Amino acid sequence: MDLKANILTWLIFLPAIGAASLLFMRERKMIRWTTLGFSLATFVLSLFLLGMYQYKGLGGTYAYLVPHNTSAAWESTRGVVQLVQSATWIPAFNIEYRVGIDGLSLPLVILSTFICVLACIASWNIEKMTKGYMILFLMLETGILGVFLSLDLFLFYVFFEVSLLPMYFLIGIWGGPRKEYAAIKFFLYTLVGSVGLLIVVIGTYLQSSEVFAAGPGGAAGTFDLVKLASANMTGHFASKVPLLGQIFFVLAMIGFLIKVPAVPVHTWLPDAHVEAPTPISMILAAVLLKMGGYGIFRIAYPLFPDAAKSLWLVFAVVGVVSILYGAFCAMAQTDFKKLVAYSSVSHMGFVTLGAAMMTEASVNGALFMMIAHGITSAAMFFVVGVVYERAHHREIARFGGLATTMPVYTGYSTVAFFANLGLPGLCGFVGEVLVLLGTFKAAQRGSILMNATNDHAYWPIIILGVLSATGVVWTAGYMLWTMQRVFLGPEKSEQKHFPEVTSREHTVLVPLTIMAILLGILPTAMFFVLTDNTVAGMFKLFVMR
Repeated sequence: MDLKANILTWLIFLPAIGAASLLFMRERKMIRWTTLGFSLATFVLSLFLLGMYQYKGLGGTYAYLVPHNTSAAWESTRGVVQLVQSATWIPAFNIEYRVGIDGLSLPLVILSTFICVLACIASWNIEKMTKGYMILFLMLETGILGVFLSLDLFLFYVFFEVSLLPMYFLIGIWGGPRKEYAAIKFFLYTLVGSVGLLIVVIGTYLQSSEVFAAGPGGAAGTFDLVKLASANMTGHFASKVPLLGQIFFVLAMIGFLIKVPAVPVHTWLPDAHVEAPTPISMILAAVLLKMGGYGIFRIAYPLFPDAAKSLWLVFAVVGVVSILYGAFCAMAQTDFKKLVAYSSVSHMGFVTLGAAMMTEASVNGALFMMIAHGITSAAMFFVVGVVYERAHHREIARFGGLATTMPVYTGYSTVAFFANLGLPGLCGFVGEVLVLLGTFKAAQRGSILMNATNDHAYWPIIILGVLSATGVVWTAGYMLWTMQRVFLGPEKSEQKHFPEVTSREHTVLVPLTIMAILLGILPTAMFFVLTDNTVAGMFKLFVMR
């Protein structure tokens, strides 16, 4: 089997192969090292994509603009969607196993494999049912990678659901005192969103049968995301069934916003984070939330661009409310981990706002924000987990003076905290600034939103931009206040025996710290070189419509 031609398939299923191999092992040490080996191999394999990916594409042409009869070979060699591999799965409905990669998915794939390696190391002290935990861990990684690499809408939905089940058990079995409640709440919320997404999958397929000729299996409809986002299909929703296009767009956005999560469908997140073990919180915040943001940019906006233009204000308000509400709730928390969870709600609000504004700056900022938040949230949750292992509680009021007790730990925490609040030179700053810049840029004449709303969008955009900018101030407020209460002040007597960071904890924190700094000072070389042509092509699609 040619590795280069099938690298994405190997990438998706290598963790699943590792999970199957664990079934025949009994020794706990061997199980842990095998899991780490497969996670590390998957990460290394994902790095090969950086050398195989053609960064310039074809002058920024997005593969979605290519006529629907384009061959996979053309896409894999010249289009922005590359390394495409396809095989017939269910021919009666034109369902394919079809995977590929572009500037939207490549950064998220590397982030996912990177975080999974670190989460595996963080899981080293899991003693309860270690084999079951590691099998579910690897199956979760397969589901995540499948979501980011699918180019078939049905296949995307399958992987989207597959990733739900391992997380349910990982929280429900290895979580805290209220783990069953948190796991069920997580499952039900996500399932409700998935029902709406399933309606979109079926409805879009049925509508596509009116646009495309019958395929090899005899069915006229298609689940191919490249075809579904072509001008023929988006034009069909815009001119013939505009109301249906808006309904599908709203249902898709609800499903993905639950995953993001955005206010008011966010309440599962704090409970899930508080009860989940530290490594699972790292994956949940750093990767699983990004599946919602990825779905917005891969499915909701490319498939229904006209609906996105007409309903921009609704989702822009959702984004701004999430930014402010998440920040205010974080400020009110007494539980260290719940504070970080509400911080995630606030930061992911910038992703929703960036998508709603539909400018290149805001979309680039939203995509960068997903990667930056993946790094900072993983670091923040691990930082909380480190001190929880020593103190056996997360009450902020009971901490104080940790800078004296654990100076090295305080150094790592400081980088994570300041990256999270958006200090210039660290990763959190770039995404927030670009989203704000893109928001104000959307108020200019000639922008997609101003053209779509006959210039009546000017003041609402300005107001939303100002409000979202204040969220940056509130974030700095609660992060600095938390640092003051936890790390500064007199040393608490109960903390004097706390050991400094161990070698295993160094192994997790050093890469996260390095990435937080590199993404902050080299954002173009580390990120935008991957995404620029894809985003430019996406906006050609919007302009054409």
